[in-house]
Amino acid sequence: MVIYNPHSTGDGPGNGEQLRAQLAQRLPATVVQLAQTQHAGHAVELAERAVSEHPATLVVSASGDGGYHEVVNGVMRARRRVPGAGVCAVLASGNANDHATAVQERPLVEAIVAGTVSQMDLLEVLIDGQEPRYAHSYVGLGITPVVAVEFNQHDLDAVKESLLALRSVWRYRPFTITHDGHRIQLDSLVFANIDRMAKYATLSQESSPTDGTYETLLIRHRSKLKLLASVLRLVRGTHEVISREEPYAFTTATPMPVQMDGEVHQVETGVEVVVSCAPAAVSVIR
Repeated sequence: MVIYNPHSTGDGPGNGEQLRAQLAQRLPATVVQLAQTQHAGHAVELAERAVSEHPATLVVSASGDGGYHEVVNGVMRARRRVPGAGVCAVLASGNANDHATAVQERPLVEAIVAGTVSQMDLLEVLIDGQEPRYAHSYVGLGITPVVAVEFNQHDLDAVKESLLALRSVWRYRPFTITHDGHRIQLDSLVFANIDRMAKYATLSQESSPTDGTYETLLIRHRSKLKLLASVLRLVRGTHEVISREEPYAFTTATPMPVQMDGEVHQVETGVEVVVSCAPAAVSVIR
């Protein structure tokens, strides 16, 4: 099943049709169904239903990172009832396409024909005891995802990069969490499963979605000038990150948006959030 958003920035429908035509030539016995989403969250429902009904289904997201986020979560929902069911893949059709750029090793049609399935880690996010949510690439709070979204909307050179970072920093206000009994005021907190965010921000050259760990980037609240320097270090891949295996738990002291693969989820005050690595949680073709 190829799932696409007809209103996304890329050509999801065209890419999906092209993939179906290519597979008809290479694997003529393969049945390829195209399904378009009709509302936010619909890809979760489509992927869950497809895998629940046919556990061997490969679900392809012809989208960017946000569409793939929904597909992965749909497959993970189905896996609660049918362990090990479903395989995921992304056909890059968005703006940033961070995940595809970071992990895809060959054209998707070649990967499907080869039929090699591997296991990929996910970031598991528990928000106040709700149903787990999974991120394939990153979970971000604070200025880092704000700058990432801003960068995604422009073709950058060094001057534009610095001006956009300056504008984002000037407008930004910090947020506060409680972690390990300490109240901390932060400008950014990012958990990463891959090495980049929004095409331009390099989180860690060592990050891999198959190593059973995740990277943490934390920027404490500081002056605007120091924050700008931190943002530019992040863009250039020189900011310090910490690799973790154990979960990171915190409680929100103010309402705040949490971005998961670019999808925004609003979290209220006093909510406990736990981020952890789910090793080898999902089967993928890449």
